[in-house]
Amino acid sequence: MNLLHWINLLYTLSGFCVGALVGMTGVGGGSLMTPILILLFGIHPATAIGTDLLYAGMTQAGGTLVHGVYRTIDWRIVGRLAAGSIPATALTIMALSRINVSSDASRTLFNDVLGIALLLTAIVLVFRQRILAVYAAHIGELDPSKTKVFTIGFGAALGVLVSISSVGAGAIGVTALLLLYPHLPMRRIVGSDVTHAVPLTLAGGIGHLMLGTVDWRILVSLLVGSLPGVFLGGHVSVRMPDRALRLVLATILIVVAGRLLL
Repeated sequence: MNLLHWINLLYTLSGFCVGALVGMTGVGGGSLMTPILILLFGIHPATAIGTDLLYAGMTQAGGTLVHGVYRTIDWRIVGRLAAGSIPATALTIMALSRINVSSDASRTLFNDVLGIALLLTAIVLVFRQRILAVYAAHIGELDPSKTKVFTIGFGAALGVLVSISSVGAGAIGVTALLLLYPHLPMRRIVGSDVTHAVPLTLAGGIGHLMLGTVDWRILVSLLVGSLPGVFLGGHVSVRMPDRALRLVLATILIVVAGRLLL
């Protein structure tokens, strides 16, 4: 079949806009794409999440290559996160396979978890520095053994959250790693988070593929738009104030979360 028959221009335009925002802010695309598919296009939450997970895995792979070239990946952290997230993702997909993901109850579950995840992302975007300061003042740096355990545990929490909402491996992941590894340079934190997002989202996406909750036509259309969007967004980001971008994005996420939860 001709590839053009698979492309829907509205989905492609959405992919471009989300890709541009991701490039400008560094926030994971799941925070933006999944709500768009659900609220604007009326896609069932399970299908929106499953499709977005594969979409995220494919787009994050490019970012991983860039970070690999510049050696900004801490593979020790990636391994610890994956040790928790991959088994947790598998268990979550197994749990989802035992329910009717197309039912109204499942729709409510997906919407509620997604709404909560979006609110958490918005809070992290606005109050990251304050969160880091409070944590440093009251808890401080953990010893290496506790850091390892908490990293694996956080990876497991991400596995569950991302499998049900496709959100969490962006702003939330970076902030958690900043708390756990305060002396690690920011570029290595981001590189490690982006790298871990690839196996995490692909595992979740493959799981949803097995559940039958992936729409290939939507996926192809999104990729056609998002790849140039990410490039353009990254180019524009150096010319725009970071805090203003994050405040605007946080406001959008709060509004969207309200629509999903109410």
